[in-house]
Amino acid sequence: MKYNIRGQRMEVTDALREYVEKKLSRLDKYFEAPPQSDVHVTLSVTKGQQTIEVTIPLPGAQLRAEEKREDMYASIDFVVDKLERQIRKHKTKINRNFREAGSARALFKEDFGNGVTTLARDEEEDMELVRTKRFNLKPMDVDEAILQMNLVGHNFYVFANTDTKEVNVVYRRNDGKYGLIEAQ
Repeated sequence: MKYNIRGQRMEVTDALREYVEKKLSRLDKYFEAPPQSDVHVTLSVTKGQQTIEVTIPLPGAQLRAEEKREDMYASIDFVVDKLERQIRKHKTKINRNFREAGSARALFKEDFGNGVTTLARDEEEDMELVRTKRFNLKPMDVDEAILQMNLVGHNFYVFANTDTKEVNVVYRRNDGKYGLIEAQ
């Protein structure tokens, strides 16, 4: 993997860069061949919180994790743990959905060693669907969707966008602002 490490409102020292690369290289053991894509890492400091965001584009998927701690090195450790869990969950999903050889399943190793396959089985059980909701999508603009989301007290709201005639999702970000998800 090639690392694209940048700092936002901070300087990335050589020691910090080496630590990030060392920790993220732990993920190589989960792949048959390490992905040739660029791993995007953003380190930042906001209100005393040391934040790391990591995005790893893979064929047919994208791994992304973010962690905020008071110590940047702790943030790095925790974000790598999050990414490892995501890889195991993704591997479990691929194995369940694609049983034939030569599919996306070949991206990950069969056995990660150290009993990780049992962890993957445990995580597969955690992905049990326990509820399904059905509702009519009311056509509305983004501002009205944000208002409706706040009225129902949720962190996201699915709606039919009157401008694009598509299904969109508005959501509340960690910084208190709002985001919009549109299909491509």
